[in-house]
Amino acid sequence: MQKRKKEKKAPPEPKEGYPMRLNKYLAHEGVATRRGADELIARGRVFLNDEVAKLGDKVNEGDRIELRGKRSSKKLYYFAYHKPVGVITHSPQEGEEDIQQHIKLPKGVKGVFPIGRLDKESRGLIILTNDGRVTDRLLNPEYKHDKEYRVRVKDPLREIFAKSMSAGIDIEGHMTAPCIVKKTGERTFSITLSEGKKHQIRRMVSAHHNVVLDLERIRILNIKLDTLRAGELRTIEDEELEEFLSLIHLPSPEEAATLL
Repeated sequence: MQKRKKEKKAPPEPKEGYPMRLNKYLAHEGVATRRGADELIARGRVFLNDEVAKLGDKVNEGDRIELRGKRSSKKLYYFAYHKPVGVITHSPQEGEEDIQQHIKLPKGVKGVFPIGRLDKESRGLIILTNDGRVTDRLLNPEYKHDKEYRVRVKDPLREIFAKSMSAGIDIEGHMTAPCIVKKTGERTFSITLSEGKKHQIRRMVSAHHNVVLDLERIRILNIKLDTLRAGELRTIEDEELEEFLSLIHLPSPEEAATLL
């Protein structure tokens, strides 16, 4: 695997004030989702100041929280996938094909699912995993993560296009957050977003009285599409995976099972 240039790591999201509900604390630490944390607590796996924790317990600053018991034998997988135009991310209708039907996973790999969406007419990078912790960290609007796209439009771009788009566009009463827009040709541009409203880029372009002809997602944080061809997937592993989990403020699965 080629070495990738590491992106600047954003500072961790600040925690809310103490006392904090134990399940929220565990979610902030990346051990599990809140629902998953409740399951761990209910099974007696979580200890608070050396006592078995109970559902509803609260954590104060300086408290000792520990996860004990048998570690899960579930192997976690992470893949980068190039979704082709015409493939549905989730919930295909009659006659449509979704990612789960389209991908060919390595032998023995089960239970992976796509994180987020790309509409039917768009293509590019989708992350697939069976690690449920990643879902909240990538999709929750509380966390802002860069996603980069290449776009081709029908009509020539005006001179003010990049400046206007990057400042934010009012789409049906919602002002989009500032973003990075670079004009790359007469009818092409790149855009980096930290939010993900439905059909956001197409609606932003429409607000400029233009039409998107091709939309390709080429990067999610440090994970890049690079030369991955449509319909192919590759494993995210080693330094690339370590950096990705760090950027979304998640410990590795091994670290999450040790002392917090």
